[in-house]
Amino acid sequence: MSLIAIAITLLLALLLARPTGLYIAQAFNYERTWLDRWFGWLEKPIYVIGGIRKDNHTWKQYALAVVLSNALMILLVYLIFRFQGVLPLNPSGIASMEPTLAFNTAISFMTNTNLQHYSGESGLSYLSQMFGIVFMMFTAPASAFAVAIAFMRGLSGKSLGNFWVDMIRSITRILLPISFVLALVFVALGVPQTLEPTALATTLEGAKQEIARGPVASFLSIKELGNNGGGFFGVNSAHPFENPGGISNLLQILLMLLLGTSLPFTYGKMVGNKKQGRVLFVSMAMMFIVFLGISLVSENAGNPVINNLGIQHQQGSMEGKEVRFGVAQSSLYSVVTTASETGAVNTMHDTLTPIGGLITIGNMMLNTVFGGVGAGFINVLMYAMIAVFLSGLMVGRTPEFLGKKIEGKEMKLIAITLIINPLLILLPTALALFTQVDTISNPGFHGLTQALYEFTSSAANNGSGFEGLGDATPFWNISTGIVMFVGRYFSIITMLAVAGSLAVKKSVPETAGTFRTDNALFGTVFLGAVLIVGALTFFPALALGPIAEFLTLKP
Repeated sequence: MSLIAIAITLLLALLLARPTGLYIAQAFNYERTWLDRWFGWLEKPIYVIGGIRKDNHTWKQYALAVVLSNALMILLVYLIFRFQGVLPLNPSGIASMEPTLAFNTAISFMTNTNLQHYSGESGLSYLSQMFGIVFMMFTAPASAFAVAIAFMRGLSGKSLGNFWVDMIRSITRILLPISFVLALVFVALGVPQTLEPTALATTLEGAKQEIARGPVASFLSIKELGNNGGGFFGVNSAHPFENPGGISNLLQILLMLLLGTSLPFTYGKMVGNKKQGRVLFVSMAMMFIVFLGISLVSENAGNPVINNLGIQHQQGSMEGKEVRFGVAQSSLYSVVTTASETGAVNTMHDTLTPIGGLITIGNMMLNTVFGGVGAGFINVLMYAMIAVFLSGLMVGRTPEFLGKKIEGKEMKLIAITLIINPLLILLPTALALFTQVDTISNPGFHGLTQALYEFTSSAANNGSGFEGLGDATPFWNISTGIVMFVGRYFSIITMLAVAGSLAVKKSVPETAGTFRTDNALFGTVFLGAVLIVGALTFFPALALGPIAEFLTLKP
């Protein structure tokens, strides 16, 4: 039954992907949609009040608008966190955040990472949750979505558009309508939505118990749809208020996959090559299915050490998993959340088997298995251009992508983008293992994996935690904050530069020697580029972490 449930979930995600993708293309090609009558009137006063002109940006103007606007929002929300103790909507009397923690949290949510070094129900007031966290849960994915749309326009030879218009349309035409409806659905399923203070209850033993609550449903819907992932509660979607049961779990998985799986179809429509969009979708789906299968096999096999003791393990490795979800749904959730750059969890990833943990880290290192809202799909297109470039080298022909020649300038920018990611992961991990031994709970291979996961999650803007770290310290707050910021905006700037360069190039007529990018051969080369580059970059670190841990558990 568990496999049937997984199959139904993935089938629903597949059925939603194409129509959603075509709708997004329609909205950002400025064609009429059925939501115009509902939100068109809302956008006009925003443009007037904000003084927004709908003129097209160059890639430099677009990148500058992204970085400066996001930096300003980081500063504003940082101030909210620092002064939440004296601000209103704080019925539980939660104190203001410590400076380095506020620095980390503001960057974390504005970069769509949502890494949390605090426990939501005890670390933030209602004001901070709604006007700080939820505010960024809309603006952060909207910023990345706008960049992805601009990148697609550049590849198709069009102007990049206007960042402010694209960001506002991302909110009004996609994020706000869907999250509003799903918030009501989550309320109907039993997720709290209230501004009342912490409830007090008397247990059967007569003790007093405080039960945290708040505006959770509205938080939850945009958390999953925008691939944000931060939890209103410390244990995230393992908490029964944040994930009451099977239906809410299904809806969360579908929301996490919705935009990432739809963007290949948006891309195919916007660049005028629907076949290429389908090839990219199928290639990513194949990686996803393989990784999911490996995780399911590993988690269902249980812990080899416990198995050798003769203890029954028919339920698989249930350590750290919610009984109401079981191994299958927990494994599916862990693969989906790391593949989609979301970071929400319904099980503690620190308790996954070594191979199950390897899959979650691998998803984030590759950052192309569907990817998240915008930024992940830009990585997919980057690897597609790498595949085209390598194919061109093998046949001695200047590579072409969508009729545009990919030359030295573009490949230098792509090479720099590729290099920065492993540097942001491996160098801080080495520094942490050398200086922060006391904050790592497990010695040996598992401890290395904990530190590696923390910086991988930060650099990939995923935000899920392997946990086991004493991470609420100045070192972890500042180091991961810097990694999240650079990991987010460096690649946005370089890839917008690539899009700007390709946008002004003349199209090259297709000939018999042109390498086709809309068939199975290209899909195979694309998969090879992703896996080979990823393996060459990260395999040594993985061999010292989860792979070595797995080998030590073998009888």
